[in-house]
Amino acid sequence: MSEASDGTVVIGLGNPLMGDDGLGLEALQALKTAWTFAPDVTWVDGGTWGMNLLYIIEDATRVLFLDAITADREPGAFVRLDRDDLPRLLTMKVSPHQIDLREVLAVAELRDRLPMTITAVGLQPAEVLMRHGLSTVVTAGIPSLIGHAKAILEEWGHTAHEHSAAAHA
Repeated sequence: MSEASDGTVVIGLGNPLMGDDGLGLEALQALKTAWTFAPDVTWVDGGTWGMNLLYIIEDATRVLFLDAITADREPGAFVRLDRDDLPRLLTMKVSPHQIDLREVLAVAELRDRLPMTITAVGLQPAEVLMRHGLSTVVTAGIPSLIGHAKAILEEWGHTAHEHSAAAHA
C-alpha cells in the first residue's frame, strides 16, 4: 500500500458474503469510481482484515471508515460516529479470527498511536445474513453515503473532482 501524501486513509470494511455487511466495500468502490481527491487519499479494501489493519490505522493522520453500522435505527438510515463515539474494547476471544475493529482501535489506543481524527460513516443494515449482495434499502442509500463521505474528505482539506461519464465509457 502506498502512503498517502497527507496521511488520509479511507477504509471500506465488511464481508460481502453476509448481505448488508458488505456495504463498506461497495461504498468504497462507488466513492473511488465517482471522485478523485487532491491531495491523494489512500484507499484500503479492509474487508475482514482485523488486526492486519493496525499499522495502516496507526500510520494515518486521518481515517475514514465506510461500513454497515448497527445503531438501532431504521434500515438504510445514515450513521456517523466520530473518534470519541467509536467503541474500543478488548474482549476474550475463542479464536484470533474473531478480531474486529473495536479490538484494533483499542490496541492502537493502548500503543498511543490512535489518530486524533477518525470518523466512521455507514448505513443501518437491514439484513446481515449469509447471502451475496446488499438489501434494496441499503443499496438505495449508497449515493447519500458517498455524498457524506465526500463532504468529510472535503472538510479534511481534500478537493473532490468528479470523474466524467466519458471516462467510464
